[in-house]
Amino acid sequence: MQLIPQEIKQHIPKLYETEEQQDPLIYVKLFLDGWSWYITEHSIDDDICFGYVVSPFGSELGYFSLQEIQEVKGSLGVGVERDVHFKPTPLSKVKKAS
Repeated sequence: MQLIPQEIKQHIPKLYETEEQQDPLIYVKLFLDGWSWYITEHSIDDDICFGYVVSPFGSELGYFSLQEIQEVKGSLGVGVERDVHFKPTPLSKVKKAS
């Protein structure tokens, strides 16, 4: 199963396209066991993403691999899921809510 459908991927900016923006849009939220990955940009090959990561240890902006997080299984043996109800949201609003 594809974690991010093509119809959503086509709207996500490529890496570095939003680096000059003060408050870029988050397009996708992925989650698993207290972790959330909010995607603002992705690479041409769709593996490397840039975004906001929230974990039990804190939160930060950074790069992450979709392939690597898809391989992770949570405490109940379930993998990473996409929040199907998440709508594109400015980074500042996501930061306030997390």
